[in-house]
Amino acid sequence: MSRPRPTTGAPMSNAPAGTQPRDLPATPRPHATPDRTIHMIGNSHIDLVWLWPWQEAYQEARATFWSAIHRMDEYPDFVFTCDQMALLDWVEEQDPELFARITARVAEGRWVNVGGWWCEPDCNMPMGESFARQGLYGQRYLISRFGTPATVGMNADPFGHAASLPTVLRGHGLDSYLFLRPGPHESELEQKTLFRWRAPDGSEVLGYRIPFEYCSPSGSVDGQVDKALGTLDRTLGDVMVLYGVGNHGGGPTIANIESIHRYDRMGSFGRLQMSSPRAYIDSVHARGPEFLESLNVWTDDLQHHAPGCYSAHSGIKSWEQRAQYALLSAERWAAVAAMHDGAAYPREDLERAWKQVLLNQFHDVLPGSAIEHAYDDARDQLGEATAVAKRIITRAHNVLARQIDIPTETGSQPMVVFNPHPWPVSTDVEMHYGSHPGEVHVVDDEGRVVVSQPTQSRATTNQTGRGAIVFRAEVPALGYRVYRVRMATQPVRPEWSSHAPGPLTVSETVLENDLVRIELDPRTGWIRSYRDKRTGLDVMHGVDGSTHTQVCDDPTDTWGHRVVSYAWPGDPMTTTRIVVRESGPLRARVRVEREWGASRMVEELLLDHDSPVLRVDVTLDWREPARLLKLRFPTALADPRATYQIPYAELERPVDGAEEPGQGWVDLTGTVDGRPAGLTVVVTDKHGYDVSPGDQPSIGVTAVRSPVYAWHDPRLLDGDDVYSYQDQGVQRFSYELVVHDGDRHAADPTRRAALLGSRVRAMLESFHAGDLPRTGSFASDQAGPVMVTAIKGTEDATDGTSGTDLVVRAVETRGAPGTARIDLPLVGRTVQAEFGPYQLRTFVVPADPAAPVREVDLVERPLPEEPADLRSTPAAPEIPAAADGEQSDGEPAPSALTPTQATPPAATGRPRPTAAPSADDPA
Repeated sequence: MSRPRPTTGAPMSNAPAGTQPRDLPATPRPHATPDRTIHMIGNSHIDLVWLWPWQEAYQEARATFWSAIHRMDEYPDFVFTCDQMALLDWVEEQDPELFARITARVAEGRWVNVGGWWCEPDCNMPMGESFARQGLYGQRYLISRFGTPATVGMNADPFGHAASLPTVLRGHGLDSYLFLRPGPHESELEQKTLFRWRAPDGSEVLGYRIPFEYCSPSGSVDGQVDKALGTLDRTLGDVMVLYGVGNHGGGPTIANIESIHRYDRMGSFGRLQMSSPRAYIDSVHARGPEFLESLNVWTDDLQHHAPGCYSAHSGIKSWEQRAQYALLSAERWAAVAAMHDGAAYPREDLERAWKQVLLNQFHDVLPGSAIEHAYDDARDQLGEATAVAKRIITRAHNVLARQIDIPTETGSQPMVVFNPHPWPVSTDVEMHYGSHPGEVHVVDDEGRVVVSQPTQSRATTNQTGRGAIVFRAEVPALGYRVYRVRMATQPVRPEWSSHAPGPLTVSETVLENDLVRIELDPRTGWIRSYRDKRTGLDVMHGVDGSTHTQVCDDPTDTWGHRVVSYAWPGDPMTTTRIVVRESGPLRARVRVEREWGASRMVEELLLDHDSPVLRVDVTLDWREPARLLKLRFPTALADPRATYQIPYAELERPVDGAEEPGQGWVDLTGTVDGRPAGLTVVVTDKHGYDVSPGDQPSIGVTAVRSPVYAWHDPRLLDGDDVYSYQDQGVQRFSYELVVHDGDRHAADPTRRAALLGSRVRAMLESFHAGDLPRTGSFASDQAGPVMVTAIKGTEDATDGTSGTDLVVRAVETRGAPGTARIDLPLVGRTVQAEFGPYQLRTFVVPADPAAPVREVDLVERPLPEEPADLRSTPAAPEIPAAADGEQSDGEPAPSALTPTQATPPAATGRPRPTAAPSADDPA
């Protein structure tokens, strides 16, 4: 029988574990204590969705936050850090008592909100505007609830970070950025823990790579600190270590906190201090400018971790892109309706819809790494967002359409085409109408014939049911144009609205117009020659068409852990049929059908009579578990360089076959026979790319991969279990091939990607009188290097009413400084400003014409200093009419028009759009 140890009353010395007295003083520490302060950051990473649905995280947020509040009650020095505003929003709506307790602790400084974004999104695939909205709604939430925004950025768990994020972070008022991945083993950044991260536009934040992990076990923190010290840059001295039970929530535990006190007293690692990211960043700045200047500067992405996520679950990628484009369009038309017609700006509807989009950009939803049932919720939530946007758009279009003067014309059906983009577009529009048994043709607002041809109706009924026609629409910037379907044969000698169609040749092996000749290999169904007649260059001369489709076994997990490349040799799909589907004056369409195993793919190749760009519409019926399909675009280029679109910028990357994330386009530029040449692939809905070297350098697009849902290495699949595989079934997407003479910007791929992802909208209309002209424009960025990315109402109502001022955001897209002119006939103003390379700027243009235009940040707060280069004039500028011609690349060319003044407001006091002059107006 053991005897209890006698109580001697001796003071406690080293006590790494076990029950011991609380509230012992931290000092004196041993003289041998390492001379550094370790800022212990108590947090709880909560995955909004992952191996559980969002409803489970909704409850866990409440449980975790109560736990943090209780720890504050027990330990006066405990500090808690929160970095996802969606969690606070969830708690506020379900537990007012808890939210009041949080609010009190925020005021006390012990509950610290960082990040400033709605959630921790994937940091590669969302559009630039989505990143802007993460902070717009996140920071405004913090300001409205607590009076203080976040100043430190934090995305602990995403799998990579786009090089342009410092631009966005600075725009949200964040001076630093905490992240975990890529780890030291995954990046050339190696052991650097603290560094300066600089975006392509020159914006800079302090980057801090979280050492080891962002969460910890529930017991002692010594293992967490040991491993963190082993992975960070030891030369830094003072550092941050994150702790607290996470992923499914939990937060710092009593055992965590007690062990921090013990090891601080023992001096085991240095001075352990419960702290916040802001306190640590302030201590870094306190070291002085010389220390900050000595830090390494990183000017690239922060990659790579889990490259399989760029392509996992095609559905979520498609739903997200559709919702983002729909909301950007809805904002523009809502602003037009508010300022032109006095309609209430639908802030609450737009905010609710945007928050659904932002929530589903979470880093385990958009990357495809969540459980299968989570995507039922994602589909519903993004469907809600898209439906809200469509209602806003439809209402605004109908309010405008009823005001257009459309005289009665027997035997015709009027229609209005609306362009959501703030630049003029020339595009093919498919329109369904009440079927007419004879021939029909289309005329523009001046009664001139436009190029058109019949196409197959979506309605498979009799001849008197529903007809379909495709025609060329030339629509002014953020504007509209009236067209008519005339139920009659086209005149023998028509008066064309633009140049008459040139010769267009099509067969099973050739598509050709005046600009390009494209030859197909009848065996593979893919291109073996793409000759630009203007330059004589053929960037695809003699390429091996069998590499266009590559099917590979893919035994990697959902994330693609430890994958470097998916650019492996694969089986080609078998070409089963090539058929000409359309051969008309407007366009040619060739259908190529392929199969592999149980899967089928159809590519419909479309070439317009006046464009060098080949568009391909893809329908893929995929029935292959644990396999992937690469669409490869081999070229005849030598000495190639690869450039990818990233949010708000573009980035050159090595030609090495690595799987890389991208936005809407990838370019490969080199030489053909010693002359500059290139190929740009513009794609919808896809984000996983490679650019591979070899005798035929190529761009690869990961069209589909089908791993098991939420399968995480090192778990091995058990043959006795039943698994569900991703992407089984039908999906659709489109891409364009743009050949060029070495200048990838000539065809403006960024605008092409936006138009391919967000088409114009055509609606049937009735005959009626009206005050509006039959064509008009509300805003234009002149289709120059500076591109307007957002036109919306302000987040704050004007004068406490439902009215709004106009917010206009623009970015330089080509990496060169220049002057931008943004014409805003909607408010009778022109804004001119200087832009640096890839610079992002946001302006508020008041509805009151006497009020000055002002520049704001991405949260719509005034800048500290008024920029000297910003100019605003009251006269509305000329708006180039898209109908006046096209550049050789198929984009509408600005016309030399007589400058016009702003159209006087109508009797109601509402501004009118600038009418796009006809082609007969004098230059």
